[in-house]
Amino acid sequence: MTDNRVNPPFVASERDMLTSWLDFHRETLMMKCAGLSEEQLRLRSASPSSMSLLGMVRHMAHVERVWFRRVLDGEDVPLLWGKQAHRDADFDDVDTASADEAFATWRQEVELARKISAALPIEAIGKQQRHGQDCSHRWVLVHMIEEYARHNGHADLLRERIDGAVGD
Repeated sequence: MTDNRVNPPFVASERDMLTSWLDFHRETLMMKCAGLSEEQLRLRSASPSSMSLLGMVRHMAHVERVWFRRVLDGEDVPLLWGKQAHRDADFDDVDTASADEAFATWRQEVELARKISAALPIEAIGKQQRHGQDCSHRWVLVHMIEEYARHNGHADLLRERIDGAVGD
């Protein structure tokens, strides 16, 4: 696996630190998926889990959309991948899903998230509550870092299972 990630700075403003770490983790997911066929991206982890790298990319596109576009920006955009009808559709429904579509959607959601984030002060409160709670921009950034970091651990194990490739 080629590693083209930019390491986050050791000293930076809070915004730069958080967005650098988020971008680092976004790139980590891409690195874990690089060079694999669509069939390999669909390979499941271990029963009963339906987790796959393709499902993870679909899930992260969904998560980017919900936290940045819906919660922070207040957009009334639909959930992705049929999640309104099936909570785990992003992970479960990958057998015929298009990897190209998943990666294009993920990239689009990341770019929209970056634009929304850049336009908001870090202490801004989202326009839509989540589980009945207000969410700050700062909280969303920290949560997204946590979300990617957790799933990148899964991605590391999946990639090693697929072709033996390991790395940070």
